Amino acid sequence: MSELESIWNWLSYDPQKPLLFNSEAFLYLFLGFYLLYILMTNVRRTRILYVIAFSLFFYYKCSGIYFLLLIFSSFVDYYISDLIYKSNDASKRKWLLITSCIINLGLLAYFKYTGFLTENFNALFSGDLSFGNIFLPIGISFYTFQTMSYTIDIYRRELEPARNVWDFMFFVSFFPQLVAGPIVRAKDFIPQIYEKLALSKKELSYALFLIIGGLLKKAVISDYISVNFVDRVFNFPDNYSAFENLLAVYGYTLQIYCDFSGYSDIAIGLALLMGFELPANFRTPYQSTSVTEFWRRWHISLSGWLRDYLYISMGGNRKGKLRTYFNLFMTMLLGGLWHGASWKFVLWGAMHGTVLAVEKAFNIPKITSKHFTLKFIAGIVTFHFVAFCWIFFRASDFDNALNVVSNIGMMEWNPQIWWTVLTGYQNVAIVLLIGFLWHFVPQQWQDKQLAIFHKIPVVGKMILFAAVIWVISATASSEVQPFIYFQF
Repeated sequence: MSELESIWNWLSYDPQKPLLFNSEAFLYLFLGFYLLYILMTNVRRTRILYVIAFSLFFYYKCSGIYFLLLIFSSFVDYYISDLIYKSNDASKRKWLLITSCIINLGLLAYFKYTGFLTENFNALFSGDLSFGNIFLPIGISFYTFQTMSYTIDIYRRELEPARNVWDFMFFVSFFPQLVAGPIVRAKDFIPQIYEKLALSKKELSYALFLIIGGLLKKAVISDYISVNFVDRVFNFPDNYSAFENLLAVYGYTLQIYCDFSGYSDIAIGLALLMGFELPANFRTPYQSTSVTEFWRRWHISLSGWLRDYLYISMGGNRKGKLRTYFNLFMTMLLGGLWHGASWKFVLWGAMHGTVLAVEKAFNIPKITSKHFTLKFIAGIVTFHFVAFCWIFFRASDFDNALNVVSNIGMMEWNPQIWWTVLTGYQNVAIVLLIGFLWHFVPQQWQDKQLAIFHKIPVVGKMILFAAVIWVISATASSEVQPFIYFQF
């Protein structure tokens, strides 16, 4: 194969090898992109078009020809929103908003839920309806929510439109958070486009801190326990002991946190290097002492979106207690369905919605916060409830989930066997221990870590970054592992 053919193959979309933040290919590509980017600091229009082009190429490498869908959604939402903003006719504005929602949710429903709906239709009516295999474009759930929030905010008169369609496309396609969040609000991001870009020494340090931490979470902790233990147990739970099943649940609880918060940290760090501030997406969620608090710490950008655009739109807490509990339940039920076209995700959302409603009804978060003992017990109960719900999130289907649950239910008190299992999976156990200790470190200690990192000279930071890349290469499996949330 000639060098030209090799370059062409690398530039072409390969469904088996999407471009990932935790890959060497992205590292080299971003370095090349960034060198040109910093030369365009004072040329805003050229910089905007340059980032859009790079973002579209990045998305093409993730989802192939479906980058055209991203362009289509951007143009449609920009011009519909512009019409909404300019109109003073309440009826016209409402119909334009409905049109935008139908287009956005219609595309999302087609690509994400057609198979689910036809499968259930065929099961209920003994049919054979089929639309074939429909490819799910990576990140469609995320950028759909972003464009919808823009249109809704303009409809509510809470936001002025972007100055032109290119600025809006910059917001929608911004590659650091394009395919897995954080879900960015237009009112928080678009004003930054018009500010003069600047990167202080402290911001550079913080960006590197986030990227290094994110890579360690994703490529070292999450990937290692996934490939070497969690996937094996969940694929064949009956082949493993009750304690191994339980350990796999704890493992997945850590894995999904490190995977998704690792992605968010990298995304926020990359954006900061480019002069843009993205919202925090995780705040040590497993330290929560209630499910209510958990959702204030877990996937903050999604829970905030669901609160502002779904829960409040349904009436929030303004229509009586029973309606409030119903709204909480339905918000989480639909939030579960947003995560995946499967009844197991609906159940996952329903379980969280039910507990949120119960906590609201009995004011449990306030009660448990009054005493240290109650708070400690509530923290343990909350963690295990969340971990139990993750079983249905991770399992391939209901039977698989119930097998894991029933296997754990047969566990007997036998510390000797438990110790034998832990020593047999010594490396996995060590990584699990490191991961949980990292997560449960008090916030003031984490702040001290950042303060120490700030004091390290730039050369030292570069050496540390190189060491992290070496650790990732040394611990990596044969193939780069995709991020969990790419499937949503």
